[in-house]
Parts: sequence; structure tokens; C-alpha cells
Amino acid sequence: MITFFRRFFQSKVGVVVTLAFLGLIAVAFASSDVANSGMFGSVTGGDRVAVVGDRRISTAELNTNANNALQQARANNPTLTMAEFIAQGGLDDVLEQMVSRSAVAEYGKELGLRVSDRLVDSEIIAIPAFQGFDGTFDPDTFRAALRRLNLTESTVRDDLAMGLYARQLVLPIGHGSQLPDSFVRRYAQLRNDTRVGSAANIPAAAFAPEGEPSDAVLQEYYDANRSDYVRPERRVIRYATFDIGAVGDLEPVTQEQIARRYQRDAEVYQPTEQRSFTQLVVPTEAAAQAVIDEVAGGVSLEASAQSKGLSTTDLTDVDRGTLQSQSSAQVAAAGFDGSQGALVGPVRGDLGWYVLRVDNVNRISGQSVEQASASIRDQLEEERRRLALNELTARLEDEFRDGRSLSEAAQELGLEIQTTPPLTADGRIYGTQETAPQELARVLSFAFEKPEASDPELTEIVAGEQFLVFDVPEITPSATAPLAEIKPEVTLAWRRAEGMAAANAASARIQKRVAGGASLAEAVAAEDVALPAPQPLRLNRQQVAQQGQVTRASLLFFSMAEGTVKRVRQEETSAWLVIELDEIETPDIAEDGPLFASIQQQLGEAAGSEYLEQFLEAAEASYDVELNDAAIDAVRTQLSGSAN
Repeated sequence: MITFFRRFFQSKVGVVVTLAFLGLIAVAFASSDVANSGMFGSVTGGDRVAVVGDRRISTAELNTNANNALQQARANNPTLTMAEFIAQGGLDDVLEQMVSRSAVAEYGKELGLRVSDRLVDSEIIAIPAFQGFDGTFDPDTFRAALRRLNLTESTVRDDLAMGLYARQLVLPIGHGSQLPDSFVRRYAQLRNDTRVGSAANIPAAAFAPEGEPSDAVLQEYYDANRSDYVRPERRVIRYATFDIGAVGDLEPVTQEQIARRYQRDAEVYQPTEQRSFTQLVVPTEAAAQAVIDEVAGGVSLEASAQSKGLSTTDLTDVDRGTLQSQSSAQVAAAGFDGSQGALVGPVRGDLGWYVLRVDNVNRISGQSVEQASASIRDQLEEERRRLALNELTARLEDEFRDGRSLSEAAQELGLEIQTTPPLTADGRIYGTQETAPQELARVLSFAFEKPEASDPELTEIVAGEQFLVFDVPEITPSATAPLAEIKPEVTLAWRRAEGMAAANAASARIQKRVAGGASLAEAVAAEDVALPAPQPLRLNRQQVAQQGQVTRASLLFFSMAEGTVKRVRQEETSAWLVIELDEIETPDIAEDGPLFASIQQQLGEAAGSEYLEQFLEAAEASYDVELNDAAIDAVRTQLSGSAN
């Protein structure tokens, strides 16, 4: 989840962007996705989480940067929550980047670099979120954005200044980094070499003992490997499900009750009006009036908006209250006062100045008590069922706490009790690949936390509609299986272990023979048991990586020196492998070819990232960095508690 975020920070581009732009302000306005994050609950913005030289980092800054970072991470993982982000170290990474950024800015000042007010001004006017209808900087839009984000102009300017200090220092350091051509050529050859050799498979099965081991031998092996035979804890669950049918027959709804509900909700049954609009929102009143004038001249609202790089929004069948909640009371009043087909505006709303075209007016007549009677009856009956079900579940919970058994409750409600086979905590039926009944999915983990002989429990399966009562009558603790019960399994494992040990010894003998001058085929043939003949190998490093064929054997093959022989254990096939490398074929890499240029660029970027990393560490180390653990923990707690 957080991997992308960390990788981005560790890359060359990521470091530059982080230091130059990923401040309190730049990303906030670029993403236009941070709102009301300047206020920080019980932790005030004046509290500091760190001090770097003369620069203080406040809790509010850390809070906002953490929210910005979460939004970036969500581009790669949309379901990531703040709690998960923090648990995976995201907040610590953000704070570390802020400390580095502050250190670089302080270092730049110390070196004599300067950031003028005019340079900061040029950054502010270039931020799209601060531009008006005509594409130029608009002071009103700027101030409105600051108010929306609970930020001050001084905070914005200070943050952008830090980014400019960092940019002046960081960009030249990593720019144009390049390694010698000889290094690039050797690396390019290494990435594309082809290795030729052979491999001999030494299977454990060829050396595994035949016949049965003695009791003493098998007991010794079992005792040495007891942890391999630990059985998980198993639990039997008894349960029964019920729904509204368990409450029995309810009293019928009377006409008097219907009349009282109709009177209570009289407003619902009054005539109403819904309207459909085409809506355009622009930053200034003048811009809105210009659109209205164009429409009056024969241009459609959609065409006028498109000519200015804007787009309209369709609002279908909204009532006055809905429109007011989405815009403002003034916009709703204007929209519902206009006649069908009329263009209304400009009207000031929450997002700017509104222009509305009334596309459709749908007047909905009210209902009399007789007309609404059926729907009210259904509503009251549903409420009664829900209330009766809530009362039943509350009573059952009380009775279970007082000692009532699951069987007694099931008998009263006419429920059939189901009993599971022994289940494991991962939701499987012990000894099989079958899973527990689906209705137990929500209670399984809790069932494995209950102490033995505890009271029955009640839980919801479908909120407010279906419930489940259960108990745990039988618990089998986790323990090593007795040897007598698993003797065939242990015997098979003993044979494999003995075979692997003998195959290991055989592979060592074969390796020694090859080192003494024998061919791999001769060395294999010298064994007393029949073994598979060696197979030729010809592998290209790039192809192996692209095809996902990286194994312990292939890793060994590509790390060996030419003319050597090595061996490796192959657990997945219960064998040892003896590998001989005869030749390494390195391709000729033309220095004017695309492959050379591509690798040269990649290595240059890697070197630039290394230079930047070293510089950042040196800059940070040149200042005393004080961390306020209490304030950091407060931010962590606050963010975790409000995660979404």
C-alpha cells in the first residue's frame, strides 16, 4: 500500500519534487483536495513536532502534509485509509521528508542563497488554483482558497520560499550525472549475458531408504521435528439463525395510527416541485454576466461555457432544499422562481457565481390521508417489526448473560441448531480444504477468542434483519499430534529427509570429482545409484528475468564464475542440483546504440539519486534536529482517530 509512496520519495524525481514542491501549500493547491486540515482538534497549530536549526515544524504542517501524502498514495491504492497509512510508516516518512526539506532550506540560506518576494510572487501566480476566469492570477480567488484551507498568506509564502531554496540547491546536484562509458558497457553486457553449462539433478528419491524405520529411529526423528506436526486449535460452533419471523404475529395497524402518522408528516404529503437545471459556475460576477449576455445573443449555455474552457453540470429532478444544500439559499430561490426555459443569474453561491437554465419543472401533487394510507401502513408495520426484533435481541442478550442456554432459546423461537465439524481459526474445516458456513464468517474470529464454557452470543448477519446466536461447546487446544496418529506421515517425511541428506552428500562427491577434472556426466555416472543424466543449460539473463523464471538455481547460475561448479538445494523438487558453468557469452554493445544510451541514462539517474541522498544526509546532519515525541504521538493519534 505504502510501497509506491516510499519508492517515489526515494527516486531522483521524487526527492526533487518532495523537497521543492511537496510542502504544506504546493501540493495542497495543486491537488485541490485538502480542506479544513489546518485546524487540528485538541492539538494546536502552534505546537511543534520538530525543530531544524531555526526552523520549527508545527503539528498543523505535519497534519496537512500527511493528508496530502495519503491522497498521493490513494492514486495507487484508492482504499487506503489514514490508519493503514500511519501503521505502515507513512507518517514517519512524511516527517522525515519535512525535516530534510527544512534542513536543505536552512542550508541554502547559510550558503547565501536568496529567495526574493518577487520570486515567491511568481510561484503564487503560476498556481492554477489561484487563477481567475481569464487564466490570470486573481487576488479574490487566492484569498478565498486560503480561507477554505484555513491558511494564512504568510504561511503560504514561507512554504513556497522553502521550496525555492530547496530547488536551487537540489536540482543542480543531480543534473547531468553520468558514469564512465567503460562502466556502462560492462553493466550492459552483464545485463544481457548468456550463460552456457549443464546441470545434474540429484533427487532425494534415489537415495531414500526402503523399508520401515525402527521405532527408535522414527521417534528420534519425530522428537527433532515436533514443530512440523503441531495441530492448530480447533473449535466446534453451535449456532442458529433467525429473522423477523421469530417475533411472531404483531398487532394490526389501526386507521387512527395511520391518521396520526399522516398528521405528523403532513409536510411530506403536501404538493412539491422538482426542477431540472443546466448549471454553470464561474469565479466572478462579471464572467457570469458575460455568459448570460452571450446566451441572450443566441449562443447556447453549453457552447458559451465550452468556448471559455468550462463545462456545465446537469441537475436532474432536484427540490429546493437539495439545490440550496449544493449551492446557497440565493441560488435555490432564483432557480425556483424562474419559469421553465428561463436563464437565471448571476447569483452568488458557495463555489462562485452561478448561471442556471431551468430545463424542466415537475410539479408533484400532494396526497390525502386516504391516498397515503397504504404506504403509511407499510411504514408503520415495518417500524413495528424492527422494534419487535430489537426488543427480542435485547432480551436474548440479557437472558444469555443470566445463564440461559442456546438450546433453550432455540426451542422458544422454534429454531434449528446447526453444529459444525471442528473448525480452525482460518475458517476451514479441520483436515479438509472446505470452509466454514458463510453465515459464520462474521463471528469466527470472535468465536476463537471466547473462553471455554462461556455464555452464548448474539450477532447480526444482515444489519437489522437477520441475526445469529451461537456458542462454542468444544475446544481442542493446539498441540503436537501424537506419533501413533500420524506415523505414515512422519515416516514419509523421514524418508525424504534421509534421501535429501544422502543426495546432499552425493552432490558434494560429484562436485569434487568435477573439480578434479572429470566431466559432469562422468562424475554423475560414478555414483552407485542410477541418476538422471546431466542436462545442458543455456540461459540469457534478460530473458530469465522477463519470463519470471528466477529461482535459487538460476540465481546461482548467474552469480558463478566461468569454469566453476556449484550445487544448490531444491526444496520444491526434493532434490539437489549440481551446476557447471562452461562459458559466459557477453554481447557486443555499440556505444552509439539505443541500449547503451538507455542504460547510460538509467545509471546516470541512479548516480544522481545517490548524490542527492548523500547531500540530504549531510545537510540534515549539519543541524541539530530536535523531535517532540509527545506532539508527534498526538498528531498520530488524532489522524488515526479521524481516518476515513
